[in-house]
Amino acid sequence: MKNKLRLASLAIVLSVGYSYLNTAQAQTQGWNEGAKLEDAEVVVEKNRVIELPQAARNYEKFRINPPEIGDRNVRYRFTDYRLPSQDIELQMRVLTIKQDELTKLYGNYLKAGLGNYGTLYLKGYFHNKRSDVASYGANVSHVSSSRGPVDKDNSAVSQSDISLHGERYLKGLTVGGDLKYGREKHYFYGYSPSLEQEVDRDTIKQVFNRIHAEGFFHNQTSGSPFLYKTAARLRYINDNYDMSESNFAVDFRSEYGIDELSAFKVDADLSILSHNDSADVGRGFFKLNAAYERKLNALSLTLGAKIAYTGDDVNDARNFNVYPMVRLGLEPIEGNLLIYAGLGGDLQRTTLYELTKENPYLAPNVQVADVNKGLEIYGGFQANIANYVHLNGRVAYQNYRNLYFYNNSVTDSTKFDLLYDDGVTKVLNIFAEASFNYSDEIRLGLKADYNSYNTDNLEQPFHRPELMASIYGTYNFYDKILFNSELYYIGDSFGRITRPDGTTMLRQTDSIIDLNLKADYRFTNNFTVFLMANNLFGKKYERFVNYPNKSINLIGGVTYSF
Repeated sequence: MKNKLRLASLAIVLSVGYSYLNTAQAQTQGWNEGAKLEDAEVVVEKNRVIELPQAARNYEKFRINPPEIGDRNVRYRFTDYRLPSQDIELQMRVLTIKQDELTKLYGNYLKAGLGNYGTLYLKGYFHNKRSDVASYGANVSHVSSSRGPVDKDNSAVSQSDISLHGERYLKGLTVGGDLKYGREKHYFYGYSPSLEQEVDRDTIKQVFNRIHAEGFFHNQTSGSPFLYKTAARLRYINDNYDMSESNFAVDFRSEYGIDELSAFKVDADLSILSHNDSADVGRGFFKLNAAYERKLNALSLTLGAKIAYTGDDVNDARNFNVYPMVRLGLEPIEGNLLIYAGLGGDLQRTTLYELTKENPYLAPNVQVADVNKGLEIYGGFQANIANYVHLNGRVAYQNYRNLYFYNNSVTDSTKFDLLYDDGVTKVLNIFAEASFNYSDEIRLGLKADYNSYNTDNLEQPFHRPELMASIYGTYNFYDKILFNSELYYIGDSFGRITRPDGTTMLRQTDSIIDLNLKADYRFTNNFTVFLMANNLFGKKYERFVNYPNKSINLIGGVTYSF
């Protein structure tokens, strides 16, 4: 402010001086032209005081009020830009993957064929298609030969079956059952044909009627830590000689997973059997076993016990039995190699329903007893190689009581009685199996089961061969031609027959080498022709003494799927 006042004062002085000089010059020129300027003294007197008003000074700060916050309504405007529709020919095509369609299922088929020996071959299978609600279906079958290997129609055979089955899938529970009826007709043709005397077919005919009914439920797919399955079944059989057997059985299987490494298992079996023949016999059966399983890294351990009861009194059968259950497993390569060993025992239910399937030429009034496997020591392994080769081997030393054997009846050598070793029958069992599976095209396998019997009182393990082996294979050629083959071997065995004069003779059966082939050719998805060839070596071998089998048996036919 002081600097401004100084500049203003200096400007005023200069202005007044400049004005005075101009006035003096004008007066001089106007006085006397040519006159001389006399000496004079100019005195400038400052007699005016310039006073400025005092400036008002404001020391208060400026206040700026914040803007008021108000509602902001933002409006957006969208404009649809549409291209004019016109046909554009694209030069580039987008590659897309076609959705795989489900393979059409043919849940039903009918097969019909004819063969030598007057063979009629009929089969039918009917089933529902894909469903996550229920599964149900029916089977029918009839296979018969009007002639056989001995005395023409006196060695005929036929077998017919019809069955219904179904399952219903509920939330965490599956309920199902099946019903089956079967009829089998055989003839006791184990005699020597005579030209002088003709055998009446009705006197040697044997007919079995079988009924099987079962109902079950389980929660095996529920994911629950407690899994169970229970079933109740009724089996009934009668024959042409006034024999009948009814068996009502209930079994229960359960497993409770304590954690991912341990579980507790409890199984139970109950059977009430009634056998009516020359005498009425009731046979009770009960079995309960409990076991604890634990996995310790590569080791797995099973500890438990089994309690069993049988009501048999054949050969002084032991009614109450207790068996240990100990098993140790080692899995050095998880999922590919398992080595195991253990000891245990079991009581096995034996019924005429099953025995007559194994040997349909049983004599009337046979005595049936449950098989008591007193002690078994075993070891084995399971291996998978490159997901194609599967190996399985097992060795066991077993002790049996009331292990049954077949032998020709003393009164009629065309029929067979059941024999039991009075003491303990010791058996060395060696089992081996190898299979090769390559996709769905090639499947090969080898199976062998060797049993060395050491009987106590019986001179031979009648009609129990030591070695049974088979080699099998299938080949699928472009889903057009399917080949199946099986070459199997059954070792010889022994039977003692009684001659008409009362003398006996030990007979040895044949060693059986048999080759079976089957080929299917698919014309369309619906029609297929097939050819089956059994016993291609053409040997009439004897599995049971006095009972030769058929020679080459050929069956050809057609299959219709829908």
